[in-house]
Amino acid sequence: MAIVKPFRGLRPPKALVEQVQSRPYDVLDSEEARTEAGDNEKSLYHIIKPEIDFPVGTSEYDERVYARAAENFARFQQEGWLVQDDAEMYYIYAQTMNGKTQYGLVVGAAVSDYMNGFIKKHELTRRDKEEDRMRHVRVNDANMEPVFFAYPDNAVLDALVARYTQGEPEYDFVAPGDGFRHQFWTISETADIETVTAEFGKIPYLYIADGHHRSAAAALVGAEKAAQNPAHKGDEEYNYFMAVCFPASQLTILDYNRVISDLNGLTQEQLIEALSVHFNVEYKGTEPYRPQKKHEFSMYLPGKWYSLELKPGLCDDSDPVASLDVSISSKLILDDILDIKDLRSSKRIDFVGGLRGLNELSRRVDSGEMQMALALYPVCMQEIMDIADSGNIMPPKATWFEPKLRSGLVVHKLS
Repeated sequence: MAIVKPFRGLRPPKALVEQVQSRPYDVLDSEEARTEAGDNEKSLYHIIKPEIDFPVGTSEYDERVYARAAENFARFQQEGWLVQDDAEMYYIYAQTMNGKTQYGLVVGAAVSDYMNGFIKKHELTRRDKEEDRMRHVRVNDANMEPVFFAYPDNAVLDALVARYTQGEPEYDFVAPGDGFRHQFWTISETADIETVTAEFGKIPYLYIADGHHRSAAAALVGAEKAAQNPAHKGDEEYNYFMAVCFPASQLTILDYNRVISDLNGLTQEQLIEALSVHFNVEYKGTEPYRPQKKHEFSMYLPGKWYSLELKPGLCDDSDPVASLDVSISSKLILDDILDIKDLRSSKRIDFVGGLRGLNELSRRVDSGEMQMALALYPVCMQEIMDIADSGNIMPPKATWFEPKLRSGLVVHKLS
């Protein structure tokens, strides 16, 4: 059963939240962060992307950069740009995209649940990326950014959240760039806090939707601190890390598409002939064509859109991994025909999140940068949960969750 606890969040005053908040550290590079921060000294980028305080080209892994993160975090607290709540509480974080709102509960998730497999993963992590985030957690003694979890729908939690969100939010703003609305409430009533804790205690598993490296880093640092503390009791704040937990049914997963730089020596006609072995190939015209169902793909060649529908009997839908469209396209198109074996390392392929639209695929092909684009039907949350439950791992570049969590609305200190 899931163990969660309330915590004393460190948050910006209402009047400053739009200056403090930022995009997550891993969705933009150093120069984008430098540009977005501009002359705003209150931007969280000075803590989560502190290389922007150094000359252009300074490595984000430089020891001075980590030290600057801690200096800036201390300054934010001294200046009152981040202020700690007086009491432990849970929080509600709502995101609205294209008229649809999803409501997440911000909790302290248990390190032990991560270590014991009650917080389930669907992606592999890289040790170098884990270590980077571990260094950041260590130097700040805090989880600066939340991870993104899903949980099976719970009617009691839904009702509690609905009651709170009828009231005035602590924060309510539209983020620059993505144009999505972000709202935030506090749950401070003792009975409601106890209800949240108890209801999560009835949920068998939590699922990482986004933030596998942050989850691993936070849990590993928590375990590290426990091992280093001779007086460890188990109720210390470092035994928990910050997560925003959303009901699985509310989440939006967009398509995560591919653009390919060459056709592996094939002409367009030869490519279509090769595809026809496993797919019913149909020309769809010059306007963007989006896959309409699972096992249907869209292909774009200069000026032409095609549908590729997998022929019957070529997929075992009882296999949660092999039946994914990312698996099918990787095996039957990218590997067998185009000789792209490793999606993580190949320089011949790039990936485009669905928020950017199908026009971005045609733009990159028509520009001459790429020769082919492949659009996929998005996976659903149930597929992710089934794979996590089976102990398997999703193929690379399979999921694109949107909207992304904004950072800086609340911070979790480990002591």
